[in-house]
Amino acid sequence: MTRAQPPSATAGITDPVARARLLAQVREAVLNGTEAPAAPRPIVSDSWQRSLAARVDPDHGGPAHVYEPGEIGGIREAHPLAPVVPVLRDTLVGIADEAMHMMIVTDAQGHILWREGQHDVLRRAERVDLVEGTRWTEDSIGTNAMGTALAADRAVQIHSAEHLVRAYHTWTCAAAPIHDPDTGEVVGAVDVTGPLRTFHPATLALVVAAARLAENHLATRLAVRDELLRARNLPHLAGLRGRPGALLSPRGRVLAVQPQGWLPDRVLLPQAGDRISLGEHGEGVLEPLAEGYLLRLHRPGVRRRPTLALPFLGTERPTARLDGRTVRLSLRHAELLALLALHPEGRSADQLATDLYGDHGNPVTVRAEMHRLRVALDAGMIRTQPYRLQASVDADFLHVRDALTAGRVREAAELYRGPLLATSEAPGVRDEREHLAAAVRRAVLGQGDVAAMWALAGTPGGADDQELVERLLRLLPRTDPRHAVLTARTP
Repeated sequence: MTRAQPPSATAGITDPVARARLLAQVREAVLNGTEAPAAPRPIVSDSWQRSLAARVDPDHGGPAHVYEPGEIGGIREAHPLAPVVPVLRDTLVGIADEAMHMMIVTDAQGHILWREGQHDVLRRAERVDLVEGTRWTEDSIGTNAMGTALAADRAVQIHSAEHLVRAYHTWTCAAAPIHDPDTGEVVGAVDVTGPLRTFHPATLALVVAAARLAENHLATRLAVRDELLRARNLPHLAGLRGRPGALLSPRGRVLAVQPQGWLPDRVLLPQAGDRISLGEHGEGVLEPLAEGYLLRLHRPGVRRRPTLALPFLGTERPTARLDGRTVRLSLRHAELLALLALHPEGRSADQLATDLYGDHGNPVTVRAEMHRLRVALDAGMIRTQPYRLQASVDADFLHVRDALTAGRVREAAELYRGPLLATSEAPGVRDEREHLAAAVRRAVLGQGDVAAMWALAGTPGGADDQELVERLLRLLPRTDPRHAVLTARTP
């Protein structure tokens, strides 16, 4: 006969202080191996077992300090949850302020990256290391809402002595994981934490709602990014001339396919190499693009055009990628490739001499450099008379040009990572660099789109553009974290 479980430790108790007192008795009994007055909740019991197995000290434990304060800004900026922090702030911080609580956002490894809320609560939390840069996984600090939500991949509320470590028995917290809409993997957690006396029963539902809003926001951003990637790479799919193929995201989701229906929604990318099994369809070949892949069926004996990626915006050390293979370039070779990409119809040695050196350029020098470049890449990559690229060119500066021409200003701003070959003094490259920078700036300021302006402000030139910064400061609400970033930059 199955033995009946004792009632839940909190069943029927609504007073938070009385409930905390009972939970403390339950915790002490469980740790001492004596009979408990009630059973801990299963999710808490499981978490205690994991925490104790990780040798967390129930009486003197504390979180690991992983990041220094000076590191947090850069980590936040690069984290996939950065775009949704304003959504979480709008949903939770005002309520947390009124209730004497704070909002916390962690990454998938349990590191606290954001912490906002009522000032006195923030200061009190500092005394128990509930601060940015600490790790709140169960193996670091034991049972807590953030770490347990990440471990169990579900929303959870941890009240008072349900925390394994004694220092947090005066706190109650509710947390929910946030998932990447691309892969379904957990990318972090959002949490509301505060003193146990003021915690409201509806807080967990509110935190869950905020996590779902964040996931919806990420899904919307992913759909926009997919559409941009699809539009940018469709010419590669069209280049298959009707033969079976697909455009894939960087993680293997199918963005476009021809003919319809022969591939699943996602392809498992290989750990190494460019070949992939497609079951009854045979073998596929992955061709890396600047972002994502072109997938085509392998046809022995069929020669294809190689893909040459030229990521030349905002970089001081130019490289090319030839069918995914990185090719280090001298500045002169990068200049030549940029000029050939800008002139797909071809360029004579005399024209390239003028492009590179001005009116006093020598075509003999160009021919020598071109010979060295053809050896560095592949002799068949560059045709002669005139010089032209024999490849599918995937150049970021051309994508910016195309987006501007089509009126897609935000896309152009997001693609524009900085000046074209910033250290080049070649007249042909310098002219294109200045024209492209001016065209992007003019389009962004003319449209007044905040997202486009913020993207441009993040580039090396945009960071020093006083007019752009002032326009953004006028358009952004003071509660937007981008406003604080720009204010800090402004002298």
